[in-house]
Amino acid sequence: MLPRQPLLRMTTHAYLLLLSLILVPVKANQSFSFRLDDILLSEPRPTPGRSIFFHETSCYDAKAEQHSLLNLSARQACAIESAALHNPNFQVFVLFADPKYRAVTNGQSSGNQQPLVDAILSYANVQLRRVNLWRYAAGTPVEEWLKNGQLFRSRFLVSHVSDFLRFVTLFRYGGLYLDLDVVVLQSMENVPPNYAGAESDYMLAAGIINLSATGIGHEIAELCLRDFQHNFNGHNWGNNGPGVITRVAQRICDTDYVALMQDDRKRCMGLKVYWRGAFYAVSSRQWRDLFNPDRLEQTMARTKYSYVVHVWNKQSNKVPIKVGSSSAYAKLAERNCPRAYHAAGEFF
Repeated sequence: MLPRQPLLRMTTHAYLLLLSLILVPVKANQSFSFRLDDILLSEPRPTPGRSIFFHETSCYDAKAEQHSLLNLSARQACAIESAALHNPNFQVFVLFADPKYRAVTNGQSSGNQQPLVDAILSYANVQLRRVNLWRYAAGTPVEEWLKNGQLFRSRFLVSHVSDFLRFVTLFRYGGLYLDLDVVVLQSMENVPPNYAGAESDYMLAAGIINLSATGIGHEIAELCLRDFQHNFNGHNWGNNGPGVITRVAQRICDTDYVALMQDDRKRCMGLKVYWRGAFYAVSSRQWRDLFNPDRLEQTMARTKYSYVVHVWNKQSNKVPIKVGSSSAYAKLAERNCPRAYHAAGEFF
């Protein structure tokens, strides 16, 4: 046990930082695991308005080592790599909602995570961090609401924690939030801030949202957090993500019609609502086209001018893709996340 007196003289910040850096032996002298750093206590910190964020919110039993060890699927690694590859001047932060430990042997990731984690960490602009939800929400409009426990009674806990975190992150830092089931196809570094994308004629989607750290972007992030808590519904999967950004856009654009919102920043107080082709060229109803080799040409043509392709993990996560196959998803991955794609093994 560490001596009590030196710890008492530490600042709270220094003490928490020390705890986050403790190494935990797992086997042999060359193998160890360490806890991911807290986003609020570590460097580099997100550059306001110039960072990209992913959130991984699967909730596991912290006592089970195999679940507390950092693990990413090949498709999640692809999303992260594609963002880092096309946006080298942005820091890409992957935030984990539960405590995670990274196992390392001889300087490289070990266990099932190797080589996928090493593939994404080969990019200097990728940062893996953890978040403490209560500390992360402190000082935001949802700080007190989180304490009532309503979020944790949700039927869709993983999804709704992700919804919660994306709006808190955008309130704290601004920047670009991306779902983990996307492939980034081109740079977004020079795209003017404050945008989201239409999924249909009636709804905006919450899988790609960019807000500035100050001004109208910060105001929109605050509106999203207030809408989240006032309209939270733990029994409705889409109410707290797509529902939030849609309701906020309807309010600031003064219309319920997505068609009137698109490409009209003046009407929407500086928020740009992109046409479906920008982020959701393949709709949730068409997700199979990404996996069907017979739909390769049509799907590649449909996504030719997209910034991002969303692959709808909720529907598609059980569909295997053989590495080297001729589906659109395989081709997009090979081109935009080559290291993760080739590190995936036989199936992607």
